[in-house]
Amino acid sequence: LVSCAKEGKARRIKHLEEDDVDLFRRIRLEALTREPQAFASTAADWARLSTAEWQARLTANAVFVALDGDEPLGIMGLMRERASRLAHRATIIMVYVRDEARGSGVAHQLLAHLTEHARSAGIRMLELVARADNETAIRFYEREGFRTIGRVPGGLLDGDAEVDEILMARHIDGRAASVQTSQGVPR
Repeated sequence: LVSCAKEGKARRIKHLEEDDVDLFRRIRLEALTREPQAFASTAADWARLSTAEWQARLTANAVFVALDGDEPLGIMGLMRERASRLAHRATIIMVYVRDEARGSGVAHQLLAHLTEHARSAGIRMLELVARADNETAIRFYEREGFRTIGRVPGGLLDGDAEVDEILMARHIDGRAASVQTSQGVPR
């Protein structure tokens, strides 16, 4: 548990443990309900999970929640690659910040704690997927040092509409990532 003070308001970033399943369920279902277009999963997918399944998902990945007192403001998870030759990579998942906390530094604080956790676990590269039409998220990740490494045309279904996904990555081991253009030439 780490405390952060910003604008006179105390915030905590908590690395969730198995006993935090109720807090995890609460903020995850809120995210899927309030921002359904932002996620590959649906609230219905997660609502039907048993408590044991929630705990398994919580312990399989590192999950961080920003709290104002006991009130969750946002969530961010880290899913590490399991194969030995890919174990230096992890994907940022489940990113959500409540409307009233957006622009206040909550996402930056969550990402900073997640990144420090990843480094301490030997992860060298963070990856993520963002909807191509989510310009706010893409700009945030670019400010945080992520670079676009690819695009998946129609990678996400939003109802019947196919939405492109942007793949982004950032080395966290102190070296700059080379970014390839669509023609494969480093820039």
